[in-house]
Amino acid sequence: MDPESDVTDTAPDDGRALVRRYYAALDEHDYAALEAVLLPTFSQCRPDRTFEDRETFVAFMREKRPNPDTSHDLASIVVGDDRVAVRGRVTDDGTTLFEFADFFELEDRRISRLETYSR
Repeated sequence: MDPESDVTDTAPDDGRALVRRYYAALDEHDYAALEAVLLPTFSQCRPDRTFEDRETFVAFMREKRPNPDTSHDLASIVVGDDRVAVRGRVTDDGTTLFEFADFFELEDRRISRLETYSR
């Protein structure tokens, strides 16, 4: 999937741009940029673990991520009010590892909470 041509956007650019920066920071290992898009009180709940704050999440992504050489291939982005939903897949060298759905909550132009589902 080409993230630019296959992504369906349905609302304001701010939320869409913010989550695109989030995925770009992960894929490019730009942890300063990742930290910048997250509130200090950021939390993430995902099938295998929960992160209670930005510091713990960024440290995990920097130092303990099981496979840091993956990319996020976005299939759709839906934005409304202070929420963004993203459907996509995580790939490694073009091979799909798993599909995901991310549900972001936004506050003060940053990400405050993320709930992740995968299969």
